[in-house]
Amino acid sequence: MKQETSSASGRTSVDDSEIARFAALAEKWWQADGPFRALHALNVPRLTYIRDHLCRRHARDFRDERPLAGLRLLDIGCGGGLIAEPLASLGAEVTAIDAGSDAIEAARLHAGLSGLDIDYRHITAEELADQDVQFDCVLTLEVVEHVADLNGFLAASSRLVRPGGMFFAATLNRTALSYLLAIVAAERILRWVPPGIHQWSKFVRPSELMAPLRRHGVAIGDISGVSYDPLTRAWELNRKLSVNYIACGIKYEIT
Repeated sequence: MKQETSSASGRTSVDDSEIARFAALAEKWWQADGPFRALHALNVPRLTYIRDHLCRRHARDFRDERPLAGLRLLDIGCGGGLIAEPLASLGAEVTAIDAGSDAIEAARLHAGLSGLDIDYRHITAEELADQDVQFDCVLTLEVVEHVADLNGFLAASSRLVRPGGMFFAATLNRTALSYLLAIVAAERILRWVPPGIHQWSKFVRPSELMAPLRRHGVAIGDISGVSYDPLTRAWELNRKLSVNYIACGIKYEIT
């Protein structure tokens, strides 16, 4: 994650305390056994979900070597580039932004070592939206639960999707089970993620995501759960929405 703290218009959804928390971990984004190892593991189902929905929308074959070629994607709250890099490898023209300068520096360094051309920018969603640019697809993965103003963030993010384009969001549902699994188990007991990285009160219920998006012109068409299977030791997509979930929608066409 993940979203400089002021925009030209003075509007921002950035939570400074969240930026500071992630800045302290910036050098560890690409450590497979480091504090972001859970995100590395989550990348498998997240990437599958995004690729498959984009391919269906644009009549592409997901089995092609570069099925996303020519599509302009924006990754908001990109962190160290964990999802931006594999999407670029699938052919997408990726712009990735983050409000944390340390994360952007780490992402640029790793992309250079990987030989990938990704347009990383230290900028907020609000600042970029003020530039009147739009993309075929906008991603907000594990970001909405860290912003200070959810409605403001979703308004800016929606403006960045072209009419007919796709919007993806991945986050955590605010339920009793998510508190037990994501806070107590994942942070305090198993230490899958750094303690204190999440605030349960900022987790977002699906209805709290869908309603403001609808007001800003994005209709969510699919929501899938993402959960950990202890038998296979892997994250998988399913219909269990009580903890982690990922959603996709379409920006209304202007007629």
